[in-house]
Amino acid sequence: MRAGTVAFAILAAVLGVPTTASAAVVPVPETATLVSANPADVTPHARDGETRAFAQVGNTVFVGGSFTQLRQTAGSAWVTQRYLFAYDRLTGTMSTTFLPVLDGAVNTLVAGPGGTLIVGGTFKNVNGVSRKNLVALDPATGAIIDSWVGRSDGGAIRDLALHGNWLYVAGAFNWLNGTAHVGLGRLNATTGAIDPSFVVDATVGRHGTTSYVWTLDVAPDGDTLVVGGNFTLVNGLARNQIALVDVSATPTLLDWSTEKYTSPCASPTTFVHYVQDVKFGEDGSWFVVGSNGGGGWPTAYCDVLVRFETAARGSGLVATWADFTGNDTITSVEVADNVIYLGGHFRWMNNPNASDNAGPGAVDRLGIAAVTPATGMPVNWNPRRSGSASMPSGTSSWGSAVPVLWRGSDGLYFGHNSDGMGEEYHGRLGMFPLAGGRTFTPKNPPSATTGNLYLNTGPGTVAKVPFDGATLGAATTVSQPAYTAAGATWRVDDRIYWSHTVAGTPTGSRIDVSLFNGGAIGSSWEASGYNDWYNPAVLTGAFFLDGRLYYTRTGANNLYYRYFEIDGNYLGATEFALPTTGVTWSAVRGMAWVGGRIVYGGTDGALRSAPFDPTAASSMAVDGTTATVISTATPELSWSTPSTFFSVQ
Repeated sequence: MRAGTVAFAILAAVLGVPTTASAAVVPVPETATLVSANPADVTPHARDGETRAFAQVGNTVFVGGSFTQLRQTAGSAWVTQRYLFAYDRLTGTMSTTFLPVLDGAVNTLVAGPGGTLIVGGTFKNVNGVSRKNLVALDPATGAIIDSWVGRSDGGAIRDLALHGNWLYVAGAFNWLNGTAHVGLGRLNATTGAIDPSFVVDATVGRHGTTSYVWTLDVAPDGDTLVVGGNFTLVNGLARNQIALVDVSATPTLLDWSTEKYTSPCASPTTFVHYVQDVKFGEDGSWFVVGSNGGGGWPTAYCDVLVRFETAARGSGLVATWADFTGNDTITSVEVADNVIYLGGHFRWMNNPNASDNAGPGAVDRLGIAAVTPATGMPVNWNPRRSGSASMPSGTSSWGSAVPVLWRGSDGLYFGHNSDGMGEEYHGRLGMFPLAGGRTFTPKNPPSATTGNLYLNTGPGTVAKVPFDGATLGAATTVSQPAYTAAGATWRVDDRIYWSHTVAGTPTGSRIDVSLFNGGAIGSSWEASGYNDWYNPAVLTGAFFLDGRLYYTRTGANNLYYRYFEIDGNYLGATEFALPTTGVTWSAVRGMAWVGGRIVYGGTDGALRSAPFDPTAASSMAVDGTTATVISTATPELSWSTPSTFFSVQ
């Protein structure tokens, strides 16, 4: 697929653009806080295997996985401590009192009620006592809490999620506490006792393999459970790899299903299941899914991060957005502070146009990334899964998996199966601290309806025309020598972006940015992230709103959009077309968004206005039959140039 060459019907099916039969979800960007891209220096190191889980009790961080040895610093001697250990989050000092002995790997950890640590995995014995795959420990000593009765008799525990006093359990088991449960169960978190009202079984494995639930998460309000894994049925109903369960009262399978994990991605024997991790957003209204799978899209969501809406119902559901890696695996996701973090062995984000290489639009993100929940576009955070030039002997900078990303009280913890992160040595685990991070606020065009329309009328000259949303005032001519050879222009907060032709650039044109608050347009700088692959000279008009760049282009009779992330200036690699009626978009020259309407010029020199609602897919985002003519062309002023924008000043 190449940007601008795929029909809208295909894009709608592949990437979650609603058809004209349904309302579109257009998430609004929110203020977000990123952790530092510089990992903390005090965390200890593990080797062999991988880190799969974290939990925190007080100032103690607990770490589980398949590792076998630990050391405090890069120069310390290795000590044997298999599968589970603890350290002080403030100093990084490993605990000498929490020393449980397990005979199998730890897959998941939960800080339980009453100061307990609940551990799930593939072990059979803990501290020499039979405890099958599930146990509650004293977080100070590692001793078994004998009164806690939870156990998995028939197979491994893969994931745990706690809400209130309910502990949700996922894995490859057929029995919990001696009661038949396939893949899923719910326990009393205080006692470990089974909840008999939870009767939700995930059965019939894909391609003749054993069924299991690999990952789960519970919504912040405790009402909805999302589960993913190697199953095709849930309570006898078709649910391929992913399902939603209503747990607000008696647990009930919800009428929510998608076919995007049904068709094979690559070899089914290589990728038995594609859903690797799931996580709800902080308000529970949406959740994200990270997958592997290799080739196979657009039929299936392979090697992609997607967002689904929790309230959606029905079959054949598609994602709100999809961010493809270019056929590289995503193994973990986490949501915190209005940021989605993801880890794996991917090399790029925003890369739907190529496989195993960087296609047009690809953004370099080696194994770890942060994206915005509104659009799935990467933000300006790029620590990279890479080590330093002075890595200790026997270590590796790169591995196949980041099994866990987990937001603790002081930062984002990561577990992986290699030793390099942020160009430093971090053996199998580490943490990106909140301290040293940053908060960024989404930018948008002015929300006011009264201000000025600006129109480029000559080299370095603009017309400034008062505009109240319906009528024009008297134009004045303003000299703007920095605003030269301007094409399509759009206003975002305190700046303007514009396209113009530049000889010697890869595409022959580029997009520049300049600060603007109504006075002189400042010296421009080149916007990074897309000028090496995208040709903005084809734009005949554009405006920005809520993480999307809406535009028209030469020779096409559509209103298009691409995602456009201001934090980093990243342009979406996929072009979408909106359903509209009554506007000849091929004749549009210049656009602005003013108070919920598109104000647009045309080749006839007239200025028009039409209501704009990108969520109204069923009734058209733009109904040009209700457009009004604001002004016709005059000898003094013709609205027939792409370089129109609106500003309050």
